[in-house]
Amino acid sequence: MTIFSKIVRGELPCKKVHENDEFLAFYDIAPKAKVHILAIPKQELKDFNDITPELMGRFSAFILEVVEVAGIKQSGYRLITNTGTDSGQEVPHLHFHILGGEPLGALI
Repeated sequence: MTIFSKIVRGELPCKKVHENDEFLAFYDIAPKAKVHILAIPKQELKDFNDITPELMGRFSAFILEVVEVAGIKQSGYRLITNTGTDSGQEVPHLHFHILGGEPLGALI
């Protein structure tokens, strides 16, 4: 069980941004931007390799709702997921980082 599973179960607190039956979005406790939200499926999936195209479609729609709620849809945002140890994935539960609220600069 991961820290995200504990958050989903209500065993650990989080500052929720948006939620539905399948997904949860909450503010990161160590933000890397003015707005830094984590979006996770409530189902335990290790990483992006484990998600089905159908569930990813619903997850994408959820993330679009999150950026609208957070007020960053029009100004812009960065969407990141890490997959596996070489990527730097720290929590083995699929999650997307949504960063915005300020100019982020180019990565590449």
